[in-house]
Amino acid sequence: SPRHPRHILHFSTPKDMLQNSQREFIAVEMDGSGEAVEKKHPLSVAEADGTLAWAASTYSPDNDAVYDGLGRPGVRLVSFAPLLKTKALPLPAIFERLLEMGRRGMNTEVEIEFAIELSTERGKPSEFGFVQMRPMALSREMEELDTENVDPEQVLVRSTSVLGNGKNLDLRDVVLVDRSRFERAKTAEIAGQVARLNAELLAEGVRYILIGLGRWGSADPWLGIPVTWEQIAGARVIVEAGLKDIKVTPSQGSHFFQNLTSFRVGYFTVDDGDGFVDWDWLESVPAVKDTGYVRRLHFEQPLTVTIDGKHQRGVILRPDIRP
Repeated sequence: SPRHPRHILHFSTPKDMLQNSQREFIAVEMDGSGEAVEKKHPLSVAEADGTLAWAASTYSPDNDAVYDGLGRPGVRLVSFAPLLKTKALPLPAIFERLLEMGRRGMNTEVEIEFAIELSTERGKPSEFGFVQMRPMALSREMEELDTENVDPEQVLVRSTSVLGNGKNLDLRDVVLVDRSRFERAKTAEIAGQVARLNAELLAEGVRYILIGLGRWGSADPWLGIPVTWEQIAGARVIVEAGLKDIKVTPSQGSHFFQNLTSFRVGYFTVDDGDGFVDWDWLESVPAVKDTGYVRRLHFEQPLTVTIDGKHQRGVILRPDIRP
């Protein structure tokens, strides 16, 4: 809480901090060809650079305690305690001021994005950069729903990484990227076919389940299907399945996440070894429309979508099976 920066509530014990705090970071670097790439590094790299001192605490196994800063040997943990608790940079006051201005301007709670350039040079000030502000999408349902006690033979999609909460029994259509014909070099063309089917379904007043490979809305067409939000706006449930040759980070970036939560769209991430999509069954169903790379399936009976947002688990059951 910006008003109570000395109380870091989600780290109540040293054990909690060891289990849950950040132990590595991702840096955007330039490779030999001048392309920007993401690389993971241990915290020791940030400590050598001098920036970790602003954000870290140290776990001392000698007395099972966590101390702010890097002034003693031990396990480095990201707690942001030096930034939040000291007066070196008035972050809590900045946060409180911006949140209050946003609350007045938008007449609702807001969330903000920001970036900080932390100076390690004596006499050079650090800089706070305000990036954007938007209304906060609040969860309206935290009902715990059962996604486990189902017959595995009934499951069309299962995921342990979902967004949303609730049960939907009204969806009878699936827009599906054909896995057997999918080509990463053709994702822009696939995006166009998805957009046309989306427009047709919206004109019919039909909401649907969207299933694809890679990251929906990817800026890099080699990592997924580069649709814009309005091109898939009719989807009530979105499924992202992993690519065979590369592990792609799910589409939980800020803008995509904001649209999902604001429009209450269910979101499933399915990767190899973590979740399941019954591709064989989907490919066996005759399509009511086939555009080459994308198929529209229609069922007389609705599919059953259940999302337990509390535990981030979800299942989609085949339409010929009703619990």
